[in-house]
Amino acid sequence: MTQTMETELPHWPPVNAARSPFTPLDDAERQRYVGPVTRVLLPTGATAWLVSRHADVRQLLRHPAFSSDFQRPGFPLLRPLPSDADRDLRGTFIQMDGEAHLRLRRMLTAEFMIKNVRRIEPLIHRTVDEALADLAAAGSPADLVSTFALPLPSKVICHLLGVPYADHDFFQSRSRLLLDRRLPADEVQHAAQELRGYLRALVDRKRARPEEADDLLSRLVRERVEPGELGVDELVGMALLLLVAGHETTANMIGLSVLLLTRHPGQYALLRDRPELAAGMVDELLRYLSIVRTGLLRVATEDVEIGGRRIRAGEGAVVLLSLANRDAGVFDDPDGFDPYRQAHQHLAFGFGMHQCIGQPLARAELRIALVELARRFPDLRVTAAPQELAVRDNSIVFGLDALPVAW
Repeated sequence: MTQTMETELPHWPPVNAARSPFTPLDDAERQRYVGPVTRVLLPTGATAWLVSRHADVRQLLRHPAFSSDFQRPGFPLLRPLPSDADRDLRGTFIQMDGEAHLRLRRMLTAEFMIKNVRRIEPLIHRTVDEALADLAAAGSPADLVSTFALPLPSKVICHLLGVPYADHDFFQSRSRLLLDRRLPADEVQHAAQELRGYLRALVDRKRARPEEADDLLSRLVRERVEPGELGVDELVGMALLLLVAGHETTANMIGLSVLLLTRHPGQYALLRDRPELAAGMVDELLRYLSIVRTGLLRVATEDVEIGGRRIRAGEGAVVLLSLANRDAGVFDDPDGFDPYRQAHQHLAFGFGMHQCIGQPLARAELRIALVELARRFPDLRVTAAPQELAVRDNSIVFGLDALPVAW
């Protein structure tokens, strides 16, 4: 929708320091936001439709009339765009629609298929073992985030892409800036430009020696860039997306999962005693924690009825995966965590053509990391109450800044 002075509308997204890290919205907030389709006021002063029911979310995300292009008029921005900056979107396919999106996505699909992820599971196991050794070497007490949850997916995605892990401080800090909704648009833009510059230099080195490595970026150089099917700047944009998403999401899921499971020692012990349950438990963790809590953003390109409301062309929509995953019409006792639940209908990875391409890798990393952590540290405990932990409530990807643990 357009700019409005309707200040009586509930503001989205809410920031609530007192809310449990396991609760997307508390009871009072649900009264304000939960409904079939609800109008909300965004930080930019624009309004949008908040969509939170499971069926409505699925309908919207698979409908071709909802665009992911944030440069379209009416797109529901959570922070203003820099007015005069040169926004380089080449290769950022999650912000593209239709054939432009599919063209780039198809170049990556085979890399992240389940059979290929199974092929690299030995690599994931080795990386988990190394991270657990680092955690043990840090000594009790330790911060699980900095010693285990963050290094693990960072090392895996670096290995797959061919990015030097020695540069992790650089790309992790810039990734965090990109995801922070509080920062001025120009600062976010600068972080994006720094990451693009770093990755462009890396791609140029791989182009100079295209036969020397078998990582994903080198293969794309040989198989797509050299034949002229993919531009260098497009490859840089794809690399940026994969690098940021490939470590931020899984790192935050690991930290929150450990916080949740160690509060219930019997559930944590299941990972060690019955590892065959781990895959199902991972889906339940993804459903219950749903770390993309500010919502997926879309703008309608034509009039569409969703949940009994007509969303008109040019109006924005905020799609709440976290509340769709707590829909009582789909999940029994949706606000309870059940490690035995069959939670395969969850929408934590999105839905439709834009759903997360890396979900098989994320599932494998979570499953292996949690099982091996429970085996190596059966007496692991968190040494702070959930409400005492600093959470990333202003980040597009929710998580913990640190998780103090002892054993």
